[in-house]
Amino acid sequence: MKRIVVLGGGYGGVVTSKHLAKLFKKDKDVEIKLIDRNPYHTLLTELHEVAANRAPEDSVKIELKKIFAGQKVDVVLDSIDNIDFANNQLRSETETYKYDYLVIGTGCKPTFFGIPGAEENALTLWSYEDAVRLKEQIRNKFGEAAKENNPAKRRKMLSFVVVGAGFTGVELVGELAEFRDELCKEFYIDRSEVRLVVADMAPKILPILPDKLIQKAAKRLNKMNVEIITSAKITGVTKSSVILGDTELEADTIVWTAGVEGSDLVGKLDVKQEGRKRIVTNDKLQSVDHDNVYVVGDNIFFIPEGETRPVPQMVENAEQAGPLIAHNIYADVHNKPKKSYKPGFHGTMVCIGSRYGVANVGLPNKMFMLSGFMAMLSKHMINMYYLFTVAGFTQMWTYMMHEFFHVHNRRSFLGGHFSKRSPNFWLFPLRIFVGYKWLEEGIDKLPKILKDPNNIFLIPASPNAGDAISAASEAAGNVTSTVDAQTAASAVESASTAVTALPVPGFIKSIVGWFMDVFFYTADGGYTALATVFQFFMVFAEIAIGILLILGLFTAVASAVTVALGVMIWSSSMASTEMLWYMTAGVALIGGSGSMLGLDYYVLPWLKKQWKKIPIVRRWYLYTD
Repeated sequence: MKRIVVLGGGYGGVVTSKHLAKLFKKDKDVEIKLIDRNPYHTLLTELHEVAANRAPEDSVKIELKKIFAGQKVDVVLDSIDNIDFANNQLRSETETYKYDYLVIGTGCKPTFFGIPGAEENALTLWSYEDAVRLKEQIRNKFGEAAKENNPAKRRKMLSFVVVGAGFTGVELVGELAEFRDELCKEFYIDRSEVRLVVADMAPKILPILPDKLIQKAAKRLNKMNVEIITSAKITGVTKSSVILGDTELEADTIVWTAGVEGSDLVGKLDVKQEGRKRIVTNDKLQSVDHDNVYVVGDNIFFIPEGETRPVPQMVENAEQAGPLIAHNIYADVHNKPKKSYKPGFHGTMVCIGSRYGVANVGLPNKMFMLSGFMAMLSKHMINMYYLFTVAGFTQMWTYMMHEFFHVHNRRSFLGGHFSKRSPNFWLFPLRIFVGYKWLEEGIDKLPKILKDPNNIFLIPASPNAGDAISAASEAAGNVTSTVDAQTAASAVESASTAVTALPVPGFIKSIVGWFMDVFFYTADGGYTALATVFQFFMVFAEIAIGILLILGLFTAVASAVTVALGVMIWSSSMASTEMLWYMTAGVALIGGSGSMLGLDYYVLPWLKKQWKKIPIVRRWYLYTD
């Protein structure tokens, strides 16, 4: 039995474990363990949204057992205190874990550079707990300030300083500017009383971005009334101030985002380290001291060939390193050649509030500078791609709900256009009426298809029929309902009828004509047996849709079929203008209309619960939370 242990459930640990599970899926003699102190994977790059109340607290957590449901990864909750490389063991207070291969991905923690008082007095933003604590601190300070009459105390309560103007600091202060506006309204505080400051010892904010984007970011922050202090000599932090050289910047809330170092565990390991507690690896991402120990994510210290600096501590580094490590372990077990790590990063993005961002993205040798809407779009697309690879459709859907549809105060790059919600009872009359109309259409046609199944009136006459005008006239004589009228109107395009069909583009006509020639028309201009079956299906479908809509059962499906039938009838040149009404009403009813005085209110929750119990559904994340 080969035992592989992945230590850490961060970006690197999760990606590595998923690829290991895939590669060793058929190897019964391989065991994969993922050990983390938390039962969830934290989306560290989105913590600022929770801290500033843009997204709900659970939006940055994904349950590890949910990620690995049905996969060959055993999730173990434990806190490892020591690694014995000589005996291939990891130890916690209560357990010892043996390994043949170890992947270290314990991530980082904030570093304070020895500045007096920084660690003791500043808040951080490097965990789920940090984000929740910071949100509560900010809200509490607004609440206290609303009751405070002393101007000096009130000013300190409403001053917020973010130390560190890298990605985390700028994203946080941008979100705080929007949170400030919400809290000012809630607590009846004038916006001008609130002071937001971002300070850094570097000469400019976001130093790894091109100057053009830095200028745009600074301009946006200024517009949001955020003070920017650069080249600041930060010499100390007290409970209520940041000391900048000879100046003291007073604030009751100070957040430290000025840098990171390796975790406490990595710091005390007996392995070669460089930088701030990063483990030195070779090009296969193995520790230079132990060839069965691999390093992933922020813990890597590796300088690629041709580069002068080590790989950056960013999510994409973890995403690219994880699959390579999984491959190399698999290669070692199966005596195959290993691969060297040759990262190719695709850029960086930073959002400044919910509606604006800057990004430098593209291919490794060709980058494009984006700002505003396009930068935010690229950030959301990359986030959704990552979430899809980690937890499939379900997590991507959850992200879309939080970021686009269930937003408050228009805090989305789409504004509030997709977040307007109204009670479903407004759709109840429409649902009943559309259901009644479909049921009426179906019941009206049912006697005719039962009386003479060969009387085809829901499919236009073949162009090969002898007399087009006669065919149209004969169809017109049978009109008793809306769809009959549509049929008669378009039996032959050139015939004079009482109803005018909606226009159809020529290329769609050609495709539909070919399909009908193959399946519905005979060589002599008559109809095939399949045409009769199709007509029966259409009539019974109309009756079924009507009943489902009236009962409010599987309403989303019935509404979608309404739209699909409308498109199908239109494409066959048989739709009158009335069909536009059916189609648009169908679109309106898709979104949950059956939950109002309908059976969906009872049936769908039960079905959802049963659906999630199916192993393959959990394995492929084919559900929503």
